Amino acid sequence: MRTTFTFHTAGQLLFGRYAVRQLPEQMARLKVARVLIVTDAHLERAGILAAVRDPLLAAGVAVDVFTGGEPEPSIELAETVLAQARAFQPEAILGLGGGSNMDLAKIASVVHSHGGGIRDYVGEDKVPGPVLPLVCVPTTSGTGSEVSAASVLTDKANQTKVGILSNYLRPRLALVDPELTLTCPRKVTADSGIDALTHAIEAFTAVDNAEFPLPAGERSTYQGRHPFGDMLAERAIELVGRYLVRACDAPQDYEAREGMALAAVLGGMAFSNVGVAIVHALEYPLGAALHCSHGAGNGLLLPYVMRYNLPPRKREYARIAQLLGADISGLDETAAGEAAITAVEQLRAAIGIPNRLREIGARPEQLAGFAEKAFAIKRVIRVNPRVPTLEDFRGILEAAY
Repeated sequence: MRTTFTFHTAGQLLFGRYAVRQLPEQMARLKVARVLIVTDAHLERAGILAAVRDPLLAAGVAVDVFTGGEPEPSIELAETVLAQARAFQPEAILGLGGGSNMDLAKIASVVHSHGGGIRDYVGEDKVPGPVLPLVCVPTTSGTGSEVSAASVLTDKANQTKVGILSNYLRPRLALVDPELTLTCPRKVTADSGIDALTHAIEAFTAVDNAEFPLPAGERSTYQGRHPFGDMLAERAIELVGRYLVRACDAPQDYEAREGMALAAVLGGMAFSNVGVAIVHALEYPLGAALHCSHGAGNGLLLPYVMRYNLPPRKREYARIAQLLGADISGLDETAAGEAAITAVEQLRAAIGIPNRLREIGARPEQLAGFAEKAFAIKRVIRVNPRVPTLEDFRGILEAAY
């Protein structure tokens, strides 16, 4: 085994029921007296903001709140968060909600700490040093943003999504309280849950670490597949297979919510070190243009990309089939790999994820443009176990249409 890898995650992970009650203690440990909470109006109405803010206020922490978070946030919205941070001068920024709110908190922390503009940091490893302490408190189970090194924003001008990747973006504290996900709507539960599965599958089937094609002189938070990532990804896949449908169908099922929260964390740890691949490359432009959620776009595309990647990853797909509960006894390697794709399709259907691009508003004439924009996202394409061509991208999108 020729592999050399590092592993990064949040500075501290606090996981469990009612963990949010420990937030004032954790802020005291970080010596933080001024906190900007980045969240959205839905969580304010649901009372989740109050559950986080009020104990901090009672402990004497000064709190300012941004409640303008929205799905697939734009660079312009991030500028608004940054302006509020500059006015309030927090000692930490807390992202409360799904990955979108955490993405806003992350980029605000970067630019508030180092100056310049948001676009200055787009790409790999452009953050020059430590940022204002980040605390991430997820209320959905899927993105893994609470442990990841990325912030993803929508570039409206170019109708695509852009990523800011740096290990300095990993939160100082990831506080994961499954209780906060009990009020998560069914669609958000489904979209975020299939996102967690996509992260884990892409990490588990990535290009091998020893073959990761990083050009000389470049640095990346991604490293390709390695044993630690495999361990995390396998467990995440198994948990999604066991609990996602339950969490969608019985939202108050705490065991299912806890299982999905853990799946999101483990998947986030895996992909944020190993990398995500061409599911994500293809989703970025179509998600920006069609305004579907990142999770729904990933979930729609996942089986089509799996079929494309099957030839070099039959053994891994057979394992995925087992982890998702499929019986592959007596099947040859190819059939066992196909069973994994079928299992993902069945899971996708059970939770209501669309299975055709036309169902989310795509038009045939858009596909070539989506393929071209996706093909430019080399930082994730190089993680894929099979080297795609532009024509391959067009073929995947046409199959998904």
